[in-house]
Amino acid sequence: MRTPTYLVTLRYAAAIFVTAVFMFPIFWWTLTSIKPTNAIFNKDEVVWFDFEPTLINYRVTVMGESPSALTGGSTGSGTTMGTGGENSFDGRRTIVDSIIIAVGSTIFTIIVAVGAAYALSRMTFRGNQAYLNWVLSYRFMPPIAIIVPLVFMFRDLGLRDTHLGIILVHSLINLPIAVLLLKSFLDDIPKDVDQAAMIDGATRWQSFRLVVLPMIKGGIAATAVLCFVFSWTEFLLSLFLTSEIRTLPVKITTFVTSTGSEWGFIAALGTSAMIPSFIFILLVQRHLVRGLTMGAIKD
Repeated sequence: MRTPTYLVTLRYAAAIFVTAVFMFPIFWWTLTSIKPTNAIFNKDEVVWFDFEPTLINYRVTVMGESPSALTGGSTGSGTTMGTGGENSFDGRRTIVDSIIIAVGSTIFTIIVAVGAAYALSRMTFRGNQAYLNWVLSYRFMPPIAIIVPLVFMFRDLGLRDTHLGIILVHSLINLPIAVLLLKSFLDDIPKDVDQAAMIDGATRWQSFRLVVLPMIKGGIAATAVLCFVFSWTEFLLSLFLTSEIRTLPVKITTFVTSTGSEWGFIAALGTSAMIPSFIFILLVQRHLVRGLTMGAIKD
């Protein structure tokens, strides 16, 4: 039976509306990043497009240029409110640190999670389900509950204010959900595939590496995206475990002080922070959709 035209039109209109609602914050954030301060803090009206676009906010936060040099030495005159020092708005090192931490924790998490998920999916041992539940219990625990002992442990181990320390703690938080997702993808592949490979002379490792692993590339891509996004946006653990190395969420909070908030700089750095996530998703998009739909249809 053919769907009535008005229902199709209504469906598309609802889809466009929902998409617009979710995309509007990104649009407004991007628009704010190219506004001068006098347009951002206009008390008389909301400024939409009636302003002269400027890239000063990006030049300060992403390129590391001096705010006073760009504004002729003035503060609060339409470009910056002067809430921090000359170098406090430079986000170049922060972007590099965030990329190192997000990529490092994603790679480490995937390597560990793939092996753990394969063992849980393919090998039967006493307490298999109990072990899986124990792993998942770590995801249920809020990070704030373990932040104090983590700070002391990392200090004593010399891991505080190090890239390795943040990579390890982000991996610890990501591992439970990564193991669960990868196990579900592996469960969708019949065990007969492994057995057929081993009958043909392959070892367990060869069967895993050459046969099973290529079949779950989509699942690995989907899991990697989730791990990367979590590490890229994580705030609490990075705030407490670092003081010199600042990830992007932590860096952005330094633009808010008792004397004012640099909304232009915040918007510029926040908008720039979205770009690496989009690039990473584009790199794995070929496998992403397949990974997200694995197991949706059973034969």
